[in-house]
Formats: sequence, C-alpha cells, structure tokens
Amino acid sequence: MPGPLRLFPQIKGGEQCGDPISESWGVTKMMSFVSLLLVGILFHATQAEQLTKCEVFRELKDLKGYGGVSLPEWVCTTFHTSGYDTQAIVQNNDSTEYGLFQINNKIWCKDDQNPHSSNICNISCDKFLDDDLTDDIMCVKKILDKVGINYWLAHKALCSEKLDQWLCEKL
Repeated sequence: MPGPLRLFPQIKGGEQCGDPISESWGVTKMMSFVSLLLVGILFHATQAEQLTKCEVFRELKDLKGYGGVSLPEWVCTTFHTSGYDTQAIVQNNDSTEYGLFQINNKIWCKDDQNPHSSNICNISCDKFLDDDLTDDIMCVKKILDKVGINYWLAHKALCSEKLDQWLCEKL
C-alpha cells in the first residue's frame, strides 16, 4: 500500500531534518501553497458567473418576444456568442466585445480602447461583465431597435429554427 501523499517530500513524516534552511524552505513552500489556495478561492468567488441554460432562460425573461425574438432564440444566441459567460471578452482587430451578449465597444459602449465610441447605450463596457444583466438587457433592446437580431451573427446561422433544445424544462 502506498504511503501518504507528501506535498513536501524534503520534510519526512515526523522526522526532524535538522537543517534550518530545509525547514524554512518547507514552511515557505507551505505558506505559498496556502496563499495560492486562498487566492484561488477568493478569485473564483469574485468572478462573474458561467450561467446554465436554465439560468439564462430565467434571466432573459424581460426579452421574451421583444423584437420578435423568443427566449429559446436568446438562449441559443447567447450560448453561441459567449458560452453563457457573463465575463466573456473577445478582442477583435480594432474593437472588443463584452459580456453575455458580446456588445461591441465601437458603437454601443465606451472603454479605454475606444474612447471615441458612439456609446449609444450610454454605458461603460465593463458594466457588461458583471452578473447584473439589467443594463445588458437595456442595451440589447437598443441594439434590437436600431439593427435587429442580425447584430448577433450566431442567431441566423444557428438559432432561427429547431429551438426545442434551448427550452428549459425546470421552469
């Protein structure tokens, strides 16, 4: 039977190394491990969410039927656009797209990369990277009013028919 997993093999179980440098190194290594573990836990807690299909379905209820687009169409479109990731950022040659809906900084929002944006939604692009989708949905409605659902290329190609798989049965 194999022995216990040793994170720090230079410090043998229960034995004293007697070498202050080895002991100090082991403590330093352990503190680094604990620090990284805590950073990992805290970082995960502050990140925006990777939503599920049913969460997206519920969150986007205010878009149901707006601009003639059904909820399953939105669930499909956001999946193919951002993978349901509220913190998705896609860098293009001369622009960046933000959030669940991948809203572009050249026309719809303003950021440091594109300070001369039209900023039609009158918002900072980083607001599209949090879990509160209220401002995202307000901007999406403006996009629908101005250019329609075809702003999202994934919609026509992947989300305009056979939408049963994008329904949420848990509601």
